[in-house]
Amino acid sequence: MFRIRRIYDDLLPINQIEISQIQDILRIQFHELSEEDIIKIPDLLRNPIKYKFKTILLVADDGKGKVLGFALVYYFAGLNFCYLDFVSTAPKTSGGGIGSALYDRVRIAAQHLNSVGLFFECLPDDPSLLKDAKFLKQNIARLKFYEKYNAFPIINSKYETPIGNEIDSPPYLVFDGLGNNKLPESSKLQKIVREILEKKYAGVCSPEYTEMVVKSFNKDVKLREPKYIKVKRENLEIPKIAEDLKIVLVINDKHDIHHVHERGYVEAPVRIKSILKEIEASGLFKSVAPKKFSIKHILSVHDAEYVKYLEKVCQNVPENKSIYPYVFPIRNAARRPVDLPVRAGYYCIDTFTPLNQNAFVAAKRAVDCVLTATEEMLAGHNITYALVRPPGHHAERKAFGGFCYFNSNAIAANFLSQYGKVSILDIDYHHGNGSQNIFYDREDIQTISIHGHPRFAYPYFTGFEDETGKGKGIGFNINYPLKEKMDGEGYRSFLKKAINNIKEFNPRFLVLALGLDPAKGDPTGTWSLSAKDFEENGIMLGQLQIPTIVVQEGGYKVRSLGTNARRFFEGLWKGFNEK
Repeated sequence: MFRIRRIYDDLLPINQIEISQIQDILRIQFHELSEEDIIKIPDLLRNPIKYKFKTILLVADDGKGKVLGFALVYYFAGLNFCYLDFVSTAPKTSGGGIGSALYDRVRIAAQHLNSVGLFFECLPDDPSLLKDAKFLKQNIARLKFYEKYNAFPIINSKYETPIGNEIDSPPYLVFDGLGNNKLPESSKLQKIVREILEKKYAGVCSPEYTEMVVKSFNKDVKLREPKYIKVKRENLEIPKIAEDLKIVLVINDKHDIHHVHERGYVEAPVRIKSILKEIEASGLFKSVAPKKFSIKHILSVHDAEYVKYLEKVCQNVPENKSIYPYVFPIRNAARRPVDLPVRAGYYCIDTFTPLNQNAFVAAKRAVDCVLTATEEMLAGHNITYALVRPPGHHAERKAFGGFCYFNSNAIAANFLSQYGKVSILDIDYHHGNGSQNIFYDREDIQTISIHGHPRFAYPYFTGFEDETGKGKGIGFNINYPLKEKMDGEGYRSFLKKAINNIKEFNPRFLVLALGLDPAKGDPTGTWSLSAKDFEENGIMLGQLQIPTIVVQEGGYKVRSLGTNARRFFEGLWKGFNEK
């Protein structure tokens, strides 16, 4: 079994490992390729402006870091075409459909860019152009394969003209119209051919040779008629979304055991069901089952005594009963109350977040889901989504509240920090006090929160602009407390500022604490964002093109919850995968 995925850069450890293997394949399979061209692949991915084209690197691997094949494609935005430079399997790897799967994925990439077509070279199947006949059978097999996709050599041009007398097997230029078998008009085709020759053969083709070949692409050129198949296939459908481009979805399968039936308790299981119903219909997601992780990840950001207390108190709460804090010993916090129910106020920041028999189990499973989504991102998926409850962003190092017990997005950020800098952007209506508290003195994890001003919005005591961090963390905590009435346009002006903060910090990863409570009519908020606003917000965030894990936080208007979530993710996906 194998999977195919796109490598966007060399930042993720898995990407570094697989790019190195791809470079080794090039050294073995393409002897004529210079070492300079091989080692510049990471730079091609990082610097499209420098090279004046966008590089698309697709890899087939075994899911454990072993490369089985790859394809390297360039997209030229000015002329809107794709050029397939290499498609190859690893040495001693053949069959299994790897080559076909890679080419299918290349076509999806080209189609997604609305490219006029896909161009590539293929060695000739004409005996008169081959000195060594042993390669003839191999070349015939390749061109026969491409004919299945209605990809044919362009004939009546001088593209096959050898550069020198010693050159054997001059290649055909092959065109795949991606379902439209019509070549671009000759004036555009000439520009495309010039671009290919000047980029691929810089320093090899003389200006005179290039000019001669370019001018030969006149009105007489056309696609060769089928040679190995009887008729051209019609309506070759290309999937809209490749599997590797889908958003990985991890759902807390134990969330519904945490169901508080008290009147007015809005953090209910129906929230997950409403979101799930809408996003599954979008076709953007693929589900992955949550794995179980050690408690050590929770202890990496939460106080050990606090964690021990939560586990113990929840085990001792009678079934279908809840404990609510009612005594808050802030005047003598050094002395914890002995009685467990009374001690709730020692660790809690409000009077409406209950402790019950399932709170610890559900919160621990939410952390498992978020860490599963985090590992999936480290394995090469660019966007992952942990659809969990209870939420987590109000949970501080040794305090719970706001329906939150463990800070899942903080745990994910801390886990990722071993691989590079991390930004946490909290776009819940309420301040992300927990993440601020946990990372307030850290310089490697940036925390940004856009929220209702604490003078009127929960949690009331944090989220002010002058809270910017301490020690090494000064400047790495940023708050945008907004006014009570806020529409989508006004909100985006602050989202733009937050995005600029992220760009300046230049993190390797983004943890997005997604609250859907900025929506119009949410019972816990005062803003008026519409479904379209959520989509626009998603586009802006996706355009950062930073590997992103989205962690579900608030959002309580059930009627619009699913629609707003779907539109947000459609925007996020679009922004990340746009040209």
